[in-house]
Amino acid sequence: MRDSTLKTSWATLNRRLNSPAGFRVLLSIFIVTAIVFSAVPFLHYLRGRSIMDYELWYDTGRHVLAGDEIFFLRSGKYDFMYPPTCALFLAGASLLGQAGFILLLVAVNSVAWFCSIRLAAILAGGQSHVRNAWLYLIPSLLLIVYIWSSYHLGQPHLVLLALMLGAFAALRAKREISAGALIAVAAAIKAFPAIAIIYLVYRRYWKAAASLIVTLAFLLLVLPAPFRGFERAWRDLEKWNVGMLKYDATGVAQRPMRSYSWKNQSIVGVANRLLRHVEADAASAPHTPIYVNFVDLKFATVNAIIISVGLALGILFVIAMPQRAMRTPESDAMEFSLLVLMILMTTPLSFGYFFSWLILPFAVITQRVLAGKGSALLWWSLPALGLLALALFSPQGAQTYGNTFFASLLLFIGLAMELFRYKRKGRQAQSADNLAPTSLPIR
Repeated sequence: MRDSTLKTSWATLNRRLNSPAGFRVLLSIFIVTAIVFSAVPFLHYLRGRSIMDYELWYDTGRHVLAGDEIFFLRSGKYDFMYPPTCALFLAGASLLGQAGFILLLVAVNSVAWFCSIRLAAILAGGQSHVRNAWLYLIPSLLLIVYIWSSYHLGQPHLVLLALMLGAFAALRAKREISAGALIAVAAAIKAFPAIAIIYLVYRRYWKAAASLIVTLAFLLLVLPAPFRGFERAWRDLEKWNVGMLKYDATGVAQRPMRSYSWKNQSIVGVANRLLRHVEADAASAPHTPIYVNFVDLKFATVNAIIISVGLALGILFVIAMPQRAMRTPESDAMEFSLLVLMILMTTPLSFGYFFSWLILPFAVITQRVLAGKGSALLWWSLPALGLLALALFSPQGAQTYGNTFFASLLLFIGLAMELFRYKRKGRQAQSADNLAPTSLPIR
């Protein structure tokens, strides 16, 4: 009796949510939420309160307009750490003044969030006209804290996500040049999406890989030349390269204190603070050091472990991938989700707001569960959600021990096993078709 009541209630809710009126309600909720998220940093500006990274982005844009240096040391590190092309983009936006600059950035964030929701639903649903409202609602609902962080801090990760999802959709539509260009734009804003070139090369997306390289070269060297001069554009790139592409026992790039702190949820940050005697809450102000390491290994040993785990994840990814002839929109959705998770876990710096990128994996999981195909996947997804939820009760404590990293790891393993099962079923079906007797024509 209770099961029957639950099924009836679910059917009613599902029907209402997926009705035209239900979609209008969802769209209204999105618009209101985006407006509220956008209003907070703008109101902070009006009241003279901290506007987080918006101030740095605006100042960087003004430096470019004034012909000043983009990268300069302050307190032993760069203030601005993104590729020089990103500074050029900010220069154009800073012409609006600080108020207009903030309004433009939050508007771009809102559009990127909407596009990310839409593209994730399309990729997960396997078609361009997805009419399942749950694919739009659940991923953003689960990740709303990370989405809010992008607005609050002024970070571009929703924009990067929209560009990456657009690239995946382009790959699925066999538009490789567009896919490579979209990834290049993302990498020109913040370098880490360039990791995707390894996947493009392995999957023999030669046009996409070439497009990524050519477009990125254009964005880094050719585009800035009319504004900075070719020689200065090259020097900007050199200074960024020297300052950012470094990793040693004291830290990563220009974030020596934050690199191994609880805020960094990449395998590099988690492994170093759990396996070495380094501060988990380093700060420049006077404080009591916090250490959470279980052992105290040498830096080289920790790096060997990081490389080994990274290789193991890569091998698992490759094993799970179906052959080109067996690929379907369904398998591609899982494959792209695994790529997103790999990038999040292996990039040297991966702070909380990075994980708005989990919109795609959660959209894929939602789709499979609703289709009755994700029962085994739930055994990995529910513990992952539990780990993420720990941060609601103890943000620093949970992240100190890598809750977001380990949640991503569980999702990766679960999706890899799901993709492998899908590949195996495809092989079995193909073998059955090959073994089926061919009927002879009747004469």
